[in-house]
Amino acid sequence: MSKVKIKPLADRILVAPAEAEEKTASGIIIPDTAKEKPQKGEVVAVGNGKKDEPLTVKVGDAVLYGKYSGTEITVDGEDYLMMRESDVLAII
Repeated sequence: MSKVKIKPLADRILVAPAEAEEKTASGIIIPDTAKEKPQKGEVVAVGNGKKDEPLTVKVGDAVLYGKYSGTEITVDGEDYLMMRESDVLAII
């Protein structure tokens, strides 16, 4: 996990998405055009939370999030998702 120069505000978190699957369980190689967007990743930065609602996720947590959650951003050549903590479905 690399240090990121971004500090999310309020209840936002920055997630590094997991790599898309290269093969199916049966060994079929998936081409780039057919790969689905991953729905899990690792939290790399968190905000301070809201006044009445502290954040439950922390840096290093593996999380599941909705398929269309967050805003895609690129920092130093790395892709990340900026999303609200409420977009996180589960910590795994």
